[in-house]
Amino acid sequence: MKIAVVTDDGATVCAHFGRARYFLVATVEDGKISNREMRPKTGHHDFIDGPQEVAEEGDPHSHNHEHQHPEGHGRDPAARTRHTRMFATITDCSMVLARGMGAGAYEGLQEAGTRPVVPTALTTDEALSAYVEGRLEDHPEKLH
Repeated sequence: MKIAVVTDDGATVCAHFGRARYFLVATVEDGKISNREMRPKTGHHDFIDGPQEVAEEGDPHSHNHEHQHPEGHGRDPAARTRHTRMFATITDCSMVLARGMGAGAYEGLQEAGTRPVVPTALTTDEALSAYVEGRLEDHPEKLH
């Protein structure tokens, strides 16, 4: 089984799925991590559509939205297209771990057949160990 962990550095689980620059993809076999690889991840930084998409300090996708969508955060057609592009490099993964994500990304992963999990672990090692040891918990209350 392969698990993708959103990260910027390979060591820390990112608190926001859309902003992460990489996936750390770990292969779990026989209750152990047998392989790790870093894969580039398309993110909000790749989708700047103009001034309305730029948040403070040039970071795209503010959660103090001036642009609201009637479908809900991350559920409009443009967001669904962006999410599909973000998932493209992890279609071989069964699970994705991120300390936070929008409800649209969470639902999009489910629809793609990948289990999204919002753990409390701060490091990739802690999150992967929790999975291997059967104590990984999902906290969907952290969705935004």
